[in-house]
This record gives sequence, structure tokens and C-alpha cells, in this order.
Amino acid sequence: MGIFNMIKGQLIDVIEWTDSSTNTMVHRYGNDGKEIMMGAQLTVRESQVAIFVNEGKITDVFQPGRYELSTQNMPIMTALKSWKFGFNSPFKAEIYFVNTKQYLDLKWGTSNPVMMRDTDFGMIRLRAFGIYSFRVIDPVAFLKEVFGTSDLFMVEGVEGQIKRTIVSALSDALAQSKIPALDLASNYDELGQFALQTISPKVAPLGLKLESFVIENISLPEEVEKAMDNRTSMGVVGDLNRYAQYQTTEAIRDAANNPTGVAGMGTGMGAGMAMGQMMQNSFQQAQKPQEAAPQAAQATVPCVSCKQHIAPNSKFCPECGAKQ
Repeated sequence: MGIFNMIKGQLIDVIEWTDSSTNTMVHRYGNDGKEIMMGAQLTVRESQVAIFVNEGKITDVFQPGRYELSTQNMPIMTALKSWKFGFNSPFKAEIYFVNTKQYLDLKWGTSNPVMMRDTDFGMIRLRAFGIYSFRVIDPVAFLKEVFGTSDLFMVEGVEGQIKRTIVSALSDALAQSKIPALDLASNYDELGQFALQTISPKVAPLGLKLESFVIENISLPEEVEKAMDNRTSMGVVGDLNRYAQYQTTEAIRDAANNPTGVAGMGTGMGAGMAMGQMMQNSFQQAQKPQEAAPQAAQATVPCVSCKQHIAPNSKFCPECGAKQ
């Protein structure tokens, strides 16, 4: 009985893996030297793929589902082993569970400024940051190109490569999109989609797919932001003459409400002079049309005979011919 239990303990009849973390991409099934029995139960959950490796070669790949390991479910392994004992003999193989779920809310950012040629400001340097998500779409390519024979592979293993690819592709996207710096904030979505199309082909050979790419912010150099603020202020102000009058009126009101000693007297005198100057200018502007009206009225005189309006220096009326 003891020998039977010992032999049974050396065989595996249930193969499965449950992931308790959020960033594990690959887990090698730890069989501790045990052999897998033909007829064992293999459970592959949704968002997983199981890869069997025998003697350094990938033999079988199992998609989500429940399997009884047999000649029907393991054709490659069966052909390699050429089972001689009714296909019931145990075998050893490395089993890798690959997570195919989507890894979300991963952050990216430009460690160094990205150069861009802008139509308004010339050559400028930009900094940007945001989030992205990706998943494994080709587990076999991912095994061959990335994690190899590691017992455990985490997101951090590919995060640096993806980030550097993103920054490089973002530089190309900014150059090709030709979006002016003043319009970048209103084109984050379009620029993100453009960058996503540029980045995806670069990570595909690794068996990965970039599912989303979001630009949260693109910061401009301080001098460019000041120039943009000045342009915005000019647009808000509109008529500079009216704005100057408004500012002067506000200053006069503040000075009148807050007299403080000699300084207040000086401020009041200055404000009074400014008010007087403004009133004088306004009075002169108001009088100009009124002064022009009498002059326009004196431009003609009535004829002594027909009363038609004629030039003041006319000797004869051009209408009736009467002497003036």
C-alpha cells in the first residue's frame, strides 16, 4: 500500500493554475519532478493559454477549456513520444500558462523632451504622458521572443521596451500629423489613434498587441505657454482703447474709495486729472459732429427769386437766372 501511494504521488492527474496577482504574464507549472499521466485533467481558464514544451521544443498549445490528455488532444506530443504501452505511460513536460488578459492603466511618459517643428513657433520641445494597455495575442511568439524558459514573467519585463517604443513612435506621430502646437490640446484623441496605429506593428513581433493608447497631457515650453497666454489675452481684450478706458475708470474708482493720506491725495489728484482728461476727450469727440453740422448748413444760401439753395458766392442763380 505504501509503495502504491508513493508511485501515485509521483504522478500528476490534475493540471491547472489560478493567478492571484494582477501583473503575472507567464507561470511555469511547478511539477517538482513529477510525471504527467496520460488521461490527466487539464483546465485552462479564460484569459489563459497552456503551452507544453518537451525536450526544448513546443509540442502542444491548449486554448481555454477542460481537456483529458490523450492521443486526440496531444497529437504532437503523441507523435514525438511514439507511445508503446497503450498510450498510458506517464511523461515529463514543461507546462507554461500564459495570461492573455488585457493589462490596464499602465503609465508612459517622455523622460526627455521630444523635438517638433511648429509652423508658429519654429522648433519646440514637448513633454507628454498618459496611459496604455496591452495583451499577449501570440503566446508561442511571446515564449520564443521574450520570456524563454523563465519560471515567472511579470509585466515589468516588457514595460520598459513598450515605453521606449511608445516615445519613439510618438515623435514620429507628432512630426507626421503636422498639428500646430496651439491645436494639440484639442486633438489628443486623434493624435492618440494615430500613434496607436504607428506603435502596434512595432510590438507585434513580440507576440503583443497594444489595445489602447491615451494621451493625458502634452506640455509646452514655458516661453511658448507665455506666448499662447498673451495671444489669448489679446483675443479677450478686443478693442484696446475701450480696455484702456475701462482700466482707467477702475483705477479712479479704487483711488476714490481708498484715500490714504498724502499718497491718497496724490492718487486722487492723478485720478482727477485722468478723469478730467477723459471727460475733455469725450466732450471734444461729442462736439465734433455738432460743429460740423452748422458748417455743412452754411455751405449754401437761398436764391433771392426762386429760393433754391445755391453757392454763397454765386452772382446768378443757376435755376432761374436771377441776379443775386
